[in-house]
Amino acid sequence: MKPIPGAKPVPLGQLVRAQDRLSFIYLEHCVIHRAANAITARDAKGTVHIPAASLGALLLGPGTTVSQQAMVLLAESGSTAVWVGEQGVRYYAHGRSLARSSSLLEAQAAKVSNQRSRLAVARQMYAMRFPGEDTSRLTMQQLRGREGARVRRLYREHAARTGVKWSKRDYQVDDFAAGTPVNQALSAANTSLYGVVHAVIVALGCAPGLGFVHTGHVLSFVFDIADLYKAEIAIPIAFDIAAADVADIGAETRRAVRDHMKGSTFLETCVRDIKALLLDDDQKATEYGPDTFDADVVMLWDDNGRRVAAGTSYGSSDDGYVETDPSYVEIAQWMDEDW
Repeated sequence: MKPIPGAKPVPLGQLVRAQDRLSFIYLEHCVIHRAANAITARDAKGTVHIPAASLGALLLGPGTTVSQQAMVLLAESGSTAVWVGEQGVRYYAHGRSLARSSSLLEAQAAKVSNQRSRLAVARQMYAMRFPGEDTSRLTMQQLRGREGARVRRLYREHAARTGVKWSKRDYQVDDFAAGTPVNQALSAANTSLYGVVHAVIVALGCAPGLGFVHTGHVLSFVFDIADLYKAEIAIPIAFDIAAADVADIGAETRRAVRDHMKGSTFLETCVRDIKALLLDDDQKATEYGPDTFDADVVMLWDDNGRRVAAGTSYGSSDDGYVETDPSYVEIAQWMDEDW
């Protein structure tokens, strides 16, 4: 048998956990290729090698050309490639998940599909933003009101701290440069934050579109999780950049967000917070334990609520079912009676 052409996949044991990875790297106007197990970015200044297995998200901006082998390596490494627009402030598409299990996705889908559990998760999200406040009995309208007042207060406080003139959050989606410097910086900081949060969400195997507070958008859950950290990351960084009067607000803001995350435990915190929101205590201790999410195991669903092994022949030589399994005996009897 001839060997399969192309580079061998990256061994699972060499992949870095989502919480231990680099946050993100933004590239534009370069050619992206592969050299062994590294991504290469080449422009007029030279070539840079980027370890794919330890990268969270690769943000591909305008003027980037990426090879098929580079995308294969990113996919095998569980590194999310996110195509973004000019200045890195528009999302277009993303790559593959790091997760080998659907456990968190199933937990997310179960909670978002039930009104009571969805409200409980939404309250928990707001509680994480309002330390010391009891949100357990507040309606969504009350929670949104408190959040709106909180964000307006933060804008005023940082405007006073930095001396930046502030009136309101105002920006044009199709014209980045039309906004004031601080609004440009806020857009760039938020988008950088969205990129990293998006990378963590898909790395864990969750659905970016199944939001609890936000809804109806393909990135609803990304917006939910990113909102947990805007007060400590995006807003203060944006006002600092606006006060510094830099030439390229978008680039400087992205670098400031990257440097902040590099010196912190942001990825670890983001992973921990997502699991805390989606999993109950008993789930964390049993089938949804820490080793479950990295397990490369395929199971079959059974209508009695359990899982059975895949890759197994459940038929006998006469095309019946294995009689030692009661559930399959019942199915066989039902088929005999009805067919």
